[in-house]
Amino acid sequence: MQLGRRSLLLAAAAGTGAAATAGPAVAGPRKGGGPVVIGHRGAAGWRPEHTVPSYTYAVQTGADWIEPDLVPTKDHVLVVRHENEISQTTDVARHPEFADRRTTKTVDGRQVTGWFTEDFTLAELKTLRAVERLPAVRNRNTVFDGRAEVMTFQEVVDLARRLSREHGRTIAVFPETKHPTYFRSIGLPLEPKLAAAIRRNRLGRRECVVQSFEPTSLRRMTGLGVPLWQALGTTGGPYDLPSATYRDMMTPAGLAGIAEYADWIGPDKSSVAGTTLVADAHAAGLRIGPYTFRAENQFLPAQFRHGSGPNDFGDAFAEYALYYRMGVDAVVTDFPDLAVIARRS
Repeated sequence: MQLGRRSLLLAAAAGTGAAATAGPAVAGPRKGGGPVVIGHRGAAGWRPEHTVPSYTYAVQTGADWIEPDLVPTKDHVLVVRHENEISQTTDVARHPEFADRRTTKTVDGRQVTGWFTEDFTLAELKTLRAVERLPAVRNRNTVFDGRAEVMTFQEVVDLARRLSREHGRTIAVFPETKHPTYFRSIGLPLEPKLAAAIRRNRLGRRECVVQSFEPTSLRRMTGLGVPLWQALGTTGGPYDLPSATYRDMMTPAGLAGIAEYADWIGPDKSSVAGTTLVADAHAAGLRIGPYTFRAENQFLPAQFRHGSGPNDFGDAFAEYALYYRMGVDAVVTDFPDLAVIARRS
């Protein structure tokens, strides 16, 4: 399949009715057949991430799960941002009343400068508005800047349930604990608040899957009756286990260890192509959902790029088809509409 940017956009527009036919979200592969399509921070390719419009558009175009990244506020409420540093995803820099909150912190061994959710109450964060995180890449999304609030995790759960009712299928939430060791060290642990929310909302296996790059965080979430997903990076290892490497975790022995506490692995898609990782994961009793699928050339393998610009759309459909043939159980994508169209092809 050879589709340029115009054809890709037309196909995406034609696929807006996909939500009506997609199957329910489940802990394993979809009952309707084919891999689970996970809206990465919603539909981050089309709307500013982690916002009501982004999550809503993801579901409208067929996503089975929606992904909120979780960080805490000063008053220990779980909110949804890609990072606790929010200068790239909100208009905080335009608020003179918060100018003195700008600071430098060490998060997971790395110095970061900006504004941090843990220095704001929920009420203060609610005065901010979301902006496109990658404006140079996705300039079209900047039209939505300033229109959406910072969401709490509870608001994402409520939205998922409302959208489930509207679309007649179960939409699962796929929360990630961000920097859990760091937040535990400053007295704002994520896991107790997330566990309380899962219990309070009676989220079951079809409605929630918890993910983290840190095994310790996942082990703290066992016993809740929801699947656990071990995310895997490409270099180094999880911050909470300095002696471990992601490479070792993706060996058959490492996968067997993950299977002792988790149900899924989520490797970078580059760790899957040309390897036996899918077969090895399945042999260990794990399901596998690589990340992050995007449509722009700079994020695609060279053979699927079209045009000369790094932000031009390439043949995203061909990439999905490749991974679907490999037998992955899910894909994590900024463009869930395209993943759904490819799944139906």
